[in-house]
Amino acid sequence: MQPPRDRLTVKERVVATLVWEGLTNRDIAGRIHTSEQVVKNHLRSAFDKLGVWSRLELALYVASHGGAAWEGSLIGVEGDGARLASPTGGIPA
Repeated sequence: MQPPRDRLTVKERVVATLVWEGLTNRDIAGRIHTSEQVVKNHLRSAFDKLGVWSRLELALYVASHGGAAWEGSLIGVEGDGARLASPTGGIPA
């Protein structure tokens, strides 16, 4: 059985990482070029898959599973077409 983290889509991982970094849903939406509602949908799905109930629990989950390394493992992986954050925090073109 795969670890819960591996059940997340690339976009769910990106959103989870940005929550861990302290961004609001509005900030996340701007960073990944989508709407706040889509961010909320990604969060709800990530909460269900990881068994957490809040943004705080999600941030703690990310922190306890590598923090910054959590996002670093995503660079170059685009399984669901997500635009990924670079190590410097920007979105590649």
